[in-house]
Amino acid sequence: MLRALDIRDMLIIDRLELTFQPGLNALTGETGAGKSILLDSLGFVLGWRGRAELVRQGAAQGEVVAEFELPEDHPAHAILAEAGLPGGEELILRRVNTAEGRKTAWVNDRRCSGEVLRALSETLIELHGQHDDRGLLNPRGHRAMLDDYAGSADHLVSVRAAWTGMSRARKALAETEAALEAVRSEEEFLRHAVSELDQLDPQSGEDADLDARRRMMQGAERIRDDVARAFALLGNDGAEGAMVDAVRWLEGVSDNAGGQLEGPVAALGRAMIELGEAQDGVDACLQALDFNPSELEAAEERLFAIRALARKHDIAADDLGAFADTLRDRLNRLEAGDADLADKRAAVEAAQAAYDTAAAHLSAARKAAAGQLDAAVMAELAPLKMERAVFQTEITPADPGPEGIDAVAFTVATNPGAPSGPLNKIASGGELSRFLLALKVCLSGDDSARTMIFDEIDRGVGGATADAVGRRLASLAQGGQVLVVTHSPQVAARAAHHWRVQKHVTNGQTLSTVIPLAEPDRVDEIARMVAGDTITEEARAAARALLQA
Repeated sequence: MLRALDIRDMLIIDRLELTFQPGLNALTGETGAGKSILLDSLGFVLGWRGRAELVRQGAAQGEVVAEFELPEDHPAHAILAEAGLPGGEELILRRVNTAEGRKTAWVNDRRCSGEVLRALSETLIELHGQHDDRGLLNPRGHRAMLDDYAGSADHLVSVRAAWTGMSRARKALAETEAALEAVRSEEEFLRHAVSELDQLDPQSGEDADLDARRRMMQGAERIRDDVARAFALLGNDGAEGAMVDAVRWLEGVSDNAGGQLEGPVAALGRAMIELGEAQDGVDACLQALDFNPSELEAAEERLFAIRALARKHDIAADDLGAFADTLRDRLNRLEAGDADLADKRAAVEAAQAAYDTAAAHLSAARKAAAGQLDAAVMAELAPLKMERAVFQTEITPADPGPEGIDAVAFTVATNPGAPSGPLNKIASGGELSRFLLALKVCLSGDDSARTMIFDEIDRGVGGATADAVGRRLASLAQGGQVLVVTHSPQVAARAAHHWRVQKHVTNGQTLSTVIPLAEPDRVDEIARMVAGDTITEEARAAARALLQA
């Protein structure tokens, strides 16, 4: 709810502070008094695009502050949280416009962008008037309005979920088709490469093992003779025989040496053990060096084949096995591709069927609600002296999307048999105002979160029709807040709160001000609206009658 509006140095307003109340608030005054300036100023602080030059002549800058009361569940809280702005029960918007045209905005004393202001305004204010392109006259919002009227929230959730599922299924199918197409283009290469790799079957670490064995076999002939000679010197004819003889001689005389030979004999025993280990090692080396020359040739051929294949695929030799697995997996996917593709296509068909079903249910709900809405609007038009007009909610096929398969537009025909068309194209000013009011009355649900503003929506009507307009505005204001800029005494009389907008000249400057009206002043203002500049007792009596009706 809009609680207060503070305007400084905007157009012909120097300083104006207004405090608004719940219910129906009427703003009246002579033409040109400045009623539209209030709306321009409110639109400015809400970030709406309007007049380019708003600063009062001679002032350095203009400023507007709007204060709103936010219930706990108000949708503005989510916008504030997303923008990282402070929230609470009170929302204060402030916007400054310098004489040079530079605009700056604050939300709860925190700088913000015009985009944030406009997002907040969608949850705070709902404007209706003959030149309104933001609300009921905007065809882009008609489908959402019909859905709200129909209570189609569950259907919309189902359609959006089905659309998401169908989009994902289609994406998965497209990716599978693209992947298979890419694999098919290299099928010949894959089959040849996998066959070549399978035939060679390279193992991790095999390159290093083959290289080491090759080097050993290449040097074997050169070192084998020396190793054999060394092995002979370690055997019975060499070191081993000499050590055995030495131990036998020493043990034969050890008893007569007074124990001095026990240590040397023990050391020789240990040496013979070490000598045996050396002989075993050298013998093993001799066995390894004893190879068939064809083994060297085979090792070199396999080593060169592995390295050639690694160069061919530009990878390390040790990675050939893993690379073969990768190619084999791609080939397997190709061979299993038809079955996978069939599964993906079946998934798309199932998702399409689910979407079609959900969209059909939503469309049926819309069509049923459209008939109910048309009847409700027609019932509202009769008291507004438009019983011959025809209102129709047109539902036509649209491209499928997350909101379903329907396009929705509110159309009117002002007379039976006349062609129907968009509200703002067919109806005249007065007719349009009444159409908008009737439609709003029928579409209004829980509008207490937003302040509704009707800008001269009663233009061109009077008498009983104006009274019907006033009654409907008062009905809309119950439990919420409605501001109406009006020239109709019947409408003003229905207001719970009344302000008069008037101009005055001070020091050669024309300024506009707004005065809250108590009951006696209100009688005079409504009497002025009835009779004109000259207020008669008959006009006052008529004003009192309107206020008491």
